[in-house]
Amino acid sequence: MILSKKERSFEKELITSACLFKALAHPARLAILKYLAEMKTCMTGNIAEEMPLSRTTVNQHLKELKKVGLIKGTVEGVKTNYCINPDNVEWLKKTLQSFIEKIEPNDSKDINC
Repeated sequence: MILSKKERSFEKELITSACLFKALAHPARLAILKYLAEMKTCMTGNIAEEMPLSRTTVNQHLKELKKVGLIKGTVEGVKTNYCINPDNVEWLKKTLQSFIEKIEPNDSKDINC
């Protein structure tokens, strides 16, 4: 990942969180994660058959999810075996929880919108 000079001026934790959250910012990626989690096992074969998207588009989304480590993909012959990466999903959970705690108002009366 190449960061601009402005992006490098932010805390490493914020940069990492932003990359992770960006990977989740598409409904197809959320659908892929949900599908793999529901399978409760690794999926060998074409996930595109389960999505309303072309194989090429699904492969791009899989690439983004692999890049941030939320899924694993290993090649077995001509097929790729995709799995949820449970350690990194737990890390996502902790990262999101920590971020929410940092931005959560102490008292709802403080919000004047």
